[in-house]
Amino acid sequence: MGAAMPVTYSAPMTQSRPMVTTTYESRPLDESRIIRAQPVYKGEAPVYQGLGSAEPSMFADIPEAAPDAILSLATLFKEDKFPQKVNLGIGAYRTEEGKPWPLPSVLEAQLAVCQDPTEDKEYVPIDGKPEYKLPVQKLCFSDAAIASGCVATAQAISGTGSLQIIGQFLSNVLSCTTLWIPNPTWGNHTAIFNRAGVEVKKYTYYKPSTRGFDFEGMIEAIEAIPSGDAILLHACAQNPTGVDPTPEQWVVIVGLIKRRGLVPILDNAYQGYASGDLEKDGFSMKLFEDEGLEYFIAQSFAKNFGLYGERIGYIHCRCATKEITTAVLSQLKILIRQAYSSPPRHGAAIVNKVLTTPALKEQWLNELSFMAQRILQMRDALRGEIEARQTPGTWEHITDQIGMFSFTGLDTNQVKRMVEEFHVYMTKDGRISVAGLNPGNVAYVAECIDIVVREA
Repeated sequence: MGAAMPVTYSAPMTQSRPMVTTTYESRPLDESRIIRAQPVYKGEAPVYQGLGSAEPSMFADIPEAAPDAILSLATLFKEDKFPQKVNLGIGAYRTEEGKPWPLPSVLEAQLAVCQDPTEDKEYVPIDGKPEYKLPVQKLCFSDAAIASGCVATAQAISGTGSLQIIGQFLSNVLSCTTLWIPNPTWGNHTAIFNRAGVEVKKYTYYKPSTRGFDFEGMIEAIEAIPSGDAILLHACAQNPTGVDPTPEQWVVIVGLIKRRGLVPILDNAYQGYASGDLEKDGFSMKLFEDEGLEYFIAQSFAKNFGLYGERIGYIHCRCATKEITTAVLSQLKILIRQAYSSPPRHGAAIVNKVLTTPALKEQWLNELSFMAQRILQMRDALRGEIEARQTPGTWEHITDQIGMFSFTGLDTNQVKRMVEEFHVYMTKDGRISVAGLNPGNVAYVAECIDIVVREA
């Protein structure tokens, strides 16, 4: 042991007590008197060098997850120094200059919300502000359906959050543990519902040979789905294919779902954005209502309001009676409370301001039409550029498809070349975001497609 060291302590002086100084002898603690407990691990513990300690980390065996396939494209694009690089991976609207476009109606509504002296930052109810529900319901349901009191509505965290809560409702409340999704579909659908405890299976949707909708294959697949299982459908502008049923085909599909006794979930991410017409893009939802079905809608305002980062959406459930509607909403609120307590208020306030201000709503509808028309123009331009080069194959599917995305038909190796050699970023399945095309890059993209197709 080392020598004892003197330590001096002085008590503070007060009016009634003079300063008192005391000296103590300190001595180092004998190492032999210390008992050190050893950490307990299963198997041989790795040595952890972080935090200035040689003790093993409880996180040492956790593998690194694979990066998100789509979001990682954005990172690669950002880091790419190639001057003609093109980003066709991210599903977000871009101007003819390739820039994001905050909708003017949305910016005006946001300013009005921020200048509202009654606005605050308090928690909103678990299911969102009651007065915000009617305007968003009107986008999906008839006045009669809303007036019946048989629509349960809850604000959620955009489309992804809506689907997650619906998935939890299926497994925890309805005891429905199997969901059928179209093949192919949005890449996040399977993960969302698996996380909720729902087994995901696929039904036929797309026909690669025609690069179009496989109506006969879908009907045959639905006929084999067991009664009581859930089925997910895209309300319009199917992602990733851009291929939708015709109105006549929708009638047959909805009737078959009713006859089979399935639980329908409509993913409504592109209403108004696909065609520029809210009613046209809402046709499938109207059919489910007209058939008297009970069903879910996951409604997102990311695309049609450009509110990608505000994460604003709604869950709707059409029910048979008012009493059932009350019970359904109560269960949705429990799930929401457990997940994120209450929804974000700012994006919801913006959407409400647009939908309840006649001049802003009219402006928004015009902006929707403008975005839809620009995408249609880019479809025409891309097809024209490819056909002008007499690229092998048929390319009418580019203009037959609708909405933000086009399923090009390029295979994995061709996509790999597009990304790595030509700096045209797209998902591995050959999907492109048509919104990423503009007059300055469409000829280059067509030239690259021509090369990879001819040299395949």
